[in-house]
Amino acid sequence: MRNTHINFLYRFLRVFLLIAVLAGIQCDENNRSGRDALLYWSANNPDEIHFAREMVKNWNESDPKIQVVHQPVPEGRSSEEIILAAVVGKTTPDIYSNMWQGDVEAYAQANVLIPLDTITGFLNFMTARCDSETIAEVTSLDGHIYQVPWKINPIMLLYNENIFENIGFQDPPDTYSDFLEAAARIQKDSDGDGYIDRWIGYCEVLVVWYQRFFDFYPLYLAASGGGSLVKGSEVKFNNEYAVEVFRFLKTLYEKRYLPRERLSARSDAFLAGVIATRFAGPWEIAHAEKFKPEGFKYSFQSMPVPDEQEGPVYTYGDPKNIVIFNTCKDPARAWRFIRFMIEKENDLKFLEITSQIPRRRNLFHDEFFRNFFQQNPKMIPFALQAEHVKGTDQSPVLKEIFDIISQEYEACVIYGTKSPETAIADAARAVELILP
Repeated sequence: MRNTHINFLYRFLRVFLLIAVLAGIQCDENNRSGRDALLYWSANNPDEIHFAREMVKNWNESDPKIQVVHQPVPEGRSSEEIILAAVVGKTTPDIYSNMWQGDVEAYAQANVLIPLDTITGFLNFMTARCDSETIAEVTSLDGHIYQVPWKINPIMLLYNENIFENIGFQDPPDTYSDFLEAAARIQKDSDGDGYIDRWIGYCEVLVVWYQRFFDFYPLYLAASGGGSLVKGSEVKFNNEYAVEVFRFLKTLYEKRYLPRERLSARSDAFLAGVIATRFAGPWEIAHAEKFKPEGFKYSFQSMPVPDEQEGPVYTYGDPKNIVIFNTCKDPARAWRFIRFMIEKENDLKFLEITSQIPRRRNLFHDEFFRNFFQQNPKMIPFALQAEHVKGTDQSPVLKEIFDIISQEYEACVIYGTKSPETAIADAARAVELILP
């Protein structure tokens, strides 16, 4: 009990200090720039800071009546924690462009976000930019839209071309059975003395809810054709697709095709040839090009699926979206800046600067972006995959849902103490108890 009180006090103090820092930052920005300036927070990675500064500079020069002040989201353990502290302390920016889609429903129900569909011109712009599937995905449970779909980083299968060529695979495995066959060949190829020093892949063994976005969830979306985990107050993942994913991953661990040790604690296992695949996004391209050894060849393809799977292969898009907080005094002006930032010309700049995918319809087939993809062929698989991605379901308890699934994942997949059927059923029952 004493430890519980200490942990609670630590969390309280941490949030209190964050609120104090955020309040000071916002006051300083508003005093320096005038009360009418819009405060815009971007992500705090160098590429997005570069992009945001360029957008703000261009906007301020073109429309001096509506000035925007840019600031990267303040440093913290996570941007989600910083935003939560800002919401609690009422120190939120007017505009934030790195909102995880899974947090939006909770903030919408807390009435801290502006319903964007109430702003003139928003829906017309969105229907021109996004397909109906994307618009349905970001529509909240109350029927309003509180977020602008902006950028995605689709999770795909990154693979070492040399390893698969060496084991007799002309193409990387795209089904569960082929993946298991390749895993067996890779282990045999590396196990001459009884010591396994090469695996087909690696999944993070930490039981942290967000790790499932890089193993279970994209595989579930691929197997189910983009199916939901939950819809409103109903559990949807207690099905054969989730069971198949658990069984597939459980088999990989049982046969020692995946290591249980934390390879993330050592140097890059993929570039070192220790693992043949990784579930990853387009951020891997810049890293691989910078650090790959001579002669190293790699490519990307869609996630592996059950043998009987037909139709397009979906994956998790890892979306980050744009919101306007209710502390904004002029949402219509804020929307005008956002609309400018995500126009086609600026989406191209975003691609060029960050190598992230704008979430807009027909991206790859649009002539406007053709030169970029001709000059950056490694990005083509992600542009094609962007036509079949999904974010997260609308739920105010989404983190808790993924935490429950992660607990059952550990019991079934990693340690084999439960069958896939039992683990998924237990997860579904636990989620039913927390759904509103």
